[in-house]
Amino acid sequence: MSDRTVLITGTSSGIGLATAVAAARDGWQVIATMRNTAKAGALLAAATEAGVTVEVRALDVTDPASVAACLAGLDRLDALVNNAGAGHLGTLEQESVDAVRAVMEVNFFGVLNVTKAALPLLRASRGRVLTVTSVGGVVGQPFNEAYCAAKFAVEGFMESLAPVAATAGVSVSVVEPGAVASEFVANVGLTDDAPRQAGPYAPALVAYLDRTRAAFAGAQAPEDVAARILGLLTAERPAFRLLTSDAARAFAGTKLKDLDGSAVQALTAGWVAP
Repeated sequence: MSDRTVLITGTSSGIGLATAVAAARDGWQVIATMRNTAKAGALLAAATEAGVTVEVRALDVTDPASVAACLAGLDRLDALVNNAGAGHLGTLEQESVDAVRAVMEVNFFGVLNVTKAALPLLRASRGRVLTVTSVGGVVGQPFNEAYCAAKFAVEGFMESLAPVAATAGVSVSVVEPGAVASEFVANVGLTDDAPRQAGPYAPALVAYLDRTRAAFAGAQAPEDVAARILGLLTAERPAFRLLTSDAARAFAGTKLKDLDGSAVQALTAGWVAP
């Protein structure tokens, strides 16, 4: 049995499920978490088909008590993959501030809750934190205001944390996929009559949805993203930023010239060097 342990959030489907199976195949002890363990069927079936086992634990990333209970009893943790998140479509004038706060709770504060709780164990193992963000954490996108705000916040937080955590032996990376073939888009809660309800923004929403459907027609497979995450888990010197596909690199490249984050890390590491 491997003594390498990884905890992965949001493993009931998509990237999280594929990453849990890929890590188990590579010999990791996998703690696969999800808010509702009744939805573990697809993960367990995939693990069985792959000839591996994973440990499923309940975890609501927005609830600090749930986070503490999930990590309770762990003697060792070598890596954390923050993958849990929720999509959201909407525009400010037509949604409540509470709805925006809810997006931030899942996609930003949820990441912080789990990372904060895991850091003592990761310091002990000189482990690593990998956080799945999005190209939406680099480039703001129409009707994704709250979602992109949360992902921008995660990117800024992790980029700032990375040089500090490195002084204690913990590496921090962000993983930025583009369009991925998963249930993520289906879970944004957009109804068929959304364009009608969009009022003055209806033409813009229709155009956005047409463009998005076309983009997802050629979406990256979750297993492909998982393979890249596994590469970060095992790399001797993991990059801070990983864009998971050519499409993601091209899109983010419109804003980023420092694609692997090394120049920023070299600068800010000097600010905390003893």
